[in-house]
Amino acid sequence: MKPIVTLTLNPAVDSSCETEEVYPVRKIRTSNERLDPGGGGVNAARVINELGGRAFAVYLGGGTAGDVLDDLVTAAGVEFHRIKTKESTRISQVVFERKSHKEFRFTPEGPAVSDAEWQAALDFLDMLDFDYLIASGSLPRGAPIDLYGRLAETVSAKGARLVLDTSGRPLAAALGRGVFLSKPSLGEFRTLIGVPSNDTDGFEQAALDAVDKGLAEIIAVTMGGDGALLASKEGCFHLPSLDVDVRSAVGAGDSFIAGMTFGLAQGMAVEEAFALGAASGTATVLTPGTELCHRADVLDFWEKLKTEMKR
Repeated sequence: MKPIVTLTLNPAVDSSCETEEVYPVRKIRTSNERLDPGGGGVNAARVINELGGRAFAVYLGGGTAGDVLDDLVTAAGVEFHRIKTKESTRISQVVFERKSHKEFRFTPEGPAVSDAEWQAALDFLDMLDFDYLIASGSLPRGAPIDLYGRLAETVSAKGARLVLDTSGRPLAAALGRGVFLSKPSLGEFRTLIGVPSNDTDGFEQAALDAVDKGLAEIIAVTMGGDGALLASKEGCFHLPSLDVDVRSAVGAGDSFIAGMTFGLAQGMAVEEAFALGAASGTATVLTPGTELCHRADVLDFWEKLKTEMKR
């Protein structure tokens, strides 16, 4: 099987830790510190490898933080190609407060990129042979709003499939231009289509209408505690959320899209791959900070969700 390629235009070195309480001015002593390679596509690549697949991560990166990111990606066992940038890769911070069981996430906007830098990423992707490309995460400053739309057209012309996980204007500018699978969150999708939050029936119909209009062949909407919704030409399908002890939401959406894409690349039916995606996202919330899912947990949740599908 060809590797699943991932693209991360605004990656990060993800730092996470725990503390008893977050408060101003005074020093806050932390524990359980860890560093992980981050950004949507990088996270997706980590999960694909964890599930037994093979991923190839392409990302922009610069400065000392970019070198650290390379080391972390290598340690995670992910094959990669980095396009070097003049400005430095961002460093994000996740702090879990034990007293309140709340998670504080500090996410910098990241570096600005030049036309030559983002174009180099697209040019490199055009040389690769793949069936699935996951483009995930925010666009860096300096990149055109329709960059993902341009990428969708290029990937489609190659006979491959673009899986897109982004939001806002970059998402709106890409839909309808050859996107195979789009995975917005509930809030992102409602903003995109303008359906009120209390209109459940209208929301499901809007998802089906979006597929009928060719915005994407498949739309998978993650809805937190309400589970996830799948819309395709075969209709709408809903999976409930599983009752688990949530430790961190970091990377859950990335894990969902990785699991679903891995399933599709394995030849699974859309609904079965959808359940694998949901299982991957659920397994990730069990882990602290910037740690992602474990394969054994994913398979366990996948069996439970497949049971739900048969009811």
